[in-house]
This record gives sequence, C-alpha cells and structure tokens, in this order.
Amino acid sequence: MSVAIVRSLSTLRSVVTRWKRAGETVAVVPTMGALHAGHLSLVRTGRKLADRLVVTLFVNPKQFNNPDDLANYPRTENDDAVKLGPLGVDVLYAPDATTMYPEGFATTVSVTGVSEGLCGAHRPGHFDGVATVVTKLLMQTGADIALFGEKDFQQLHVIRRLVRDLDIPVEIRTCPTVREPDGLALSSRNARLTDEQRKTANALAQILYASANRLTAGEETSAVLPGARAALLKAGFASVEYLELRAENDLRPLERADVLSRLLAAVWLNDVRLIDNMPVQPST
Repeated sequence: MSVAIVRSLSTLRSVVTRWKRAGETVAVVPTMGALHAGHLSLVRTGRKLADRLVVTLFVNPKQFNNPDDLANYPRTENDDAVKLGPLGVDVLYAPDATTMYPEGFATTVSVTGVSEGLCGAHRPGHFDGVATVVTKLLMQTGADIALFGEKDFQQLHVIRRLVRDLDIPVEIRTCPTVREPDGLALSSRNARLTDEQRKTANALAQILYASANRLTAGEETSAVLPGARAALLKAGFASVEYLELRAENDLRPLERADVLSRLLAAVWLNDVRLIDNMPVQPST
C-alpha cells in the first residue's frame, strides 16, 4: 500500500493546520525522490521524533546548474510512494514546478560563507537553489523538525545557516551516511552507474577512509591528499573535482586535523558526479 500523495499547497496547509490545532508536532524529510535506504533511514527517524511525518518529493530545477543533469535525474514517484507506504508517512507532498515557482516568482535565498568553495565553487547557483527550495518547503510544511543526511555535508551547513539567519522555527536533525556493504555512499545518482563504473565507485570511500586515518594520525594534508588524488585517478575516476579537509563546525579549510574535521570529495565517473565525506578525529 502506497502513501497518500498531496500535490496542492492549499491541501497540504489544510492538513497541517488540522494537525497543529490538535497539538501535534510535524517532521519533514525533504527529498528529490528516487528513494534509497539512506532516505528511508531519515524517514524512520522522523517517524520516532514527531506525531506527524511529511516526506516531500520535488526535483528542484533551480539547484541544477547542468541541464543534462536535471534531465537525467531519476524520477520514480510511484515506486517511492510504495516504499513509503509501510513506514508510517502521513503525507507525500509532491508539488509541480508551477506550485513551487509560480509565474512571476522573483525571490532567491542566498547563503554566503559556508556555501563557498567545494560544491559551491563547481556548481554556480546550486546552493541558492537549495536554500530557496528548502526555505519554501519548511514554510509550506510548518515542520517542527526537518531531517537531512550527512552525505551532502556542505548542503547541511547551508541549511543550518539559513534556518538560524531567517529565524525559522524548526529543529534540524541529521542522520549518518548510509553505505553499501563495500562502502559506497548511497545516492540516487548511483542508479546511473554502469556495472563497470559501479566496481570503480567503491574506491572513493576506501581511499577517503584510508586518508582520514592518516590525517587523524597527525599527517598534514600536503602529505596525504596529493597521493589520494592520484589513487582516485588510478582507480578509474575520470577526474577529481575537489578533495579537501575542512573543519566540522564551520567548513574552514585545514592543513592538519587539529579539530574535528571532514574530508570531503567530489569525483566524476564519465558523466556521473559522486560526492562523499569522512569524519576525521582530531590528531593527537
């Protein structure tokens, strides 16, 4: 049995208003669909944290700087609704582009600082699109709690910043990255990998993990990251977009893991872009 799908904002607001009047709390899991076990872990957590649970499904055109990437993004709404059916989701909110961006729409939410560098440097406008749609979804759903995964770590910082800066009354909760048995971080884009590319893809997590251990042991990035880049290329990745050590709390660049950190990477396998990150404990 699949979950009930709501497409109209007025219908969603009517439902949420009824819940709020009854004193119920609302959790939301924003997604772009093509749901995998990582999304479902967020859904299960959200079910435990609030009285009501909304999952959103909207492939947001404003966060794609590459038209081909938008066109090729997997769309599996029917399958997604079936996956959510047994998990206690109250509503799957799946608006269309006209609902989210009606004629004359002229507002953009832009977050500076944490959006710069990393994905922000390579995907112009991406985080403006993310910040705008997430702000709208939080307002539309009236959520008390919103859940996001740690795989999109820079995105998580952008969302936390906008919630603080705009005084949006929502608690941001995170869940760890969910991985395949061989270490590959789950991603909707993984569905686009060929069998041969899939064999290569797991090297990303393995190389990040080994590099994170060396950084925790006290080695500087200048001693670790060039070799890691070379190892990624040797493993079969077409290019390494970035591979950087950043502070966990504010994403400032680091040369040594002297505070809790993240090792973040983006790589390409032909036309498929993969991102991942590993926590790095402070070196002793």
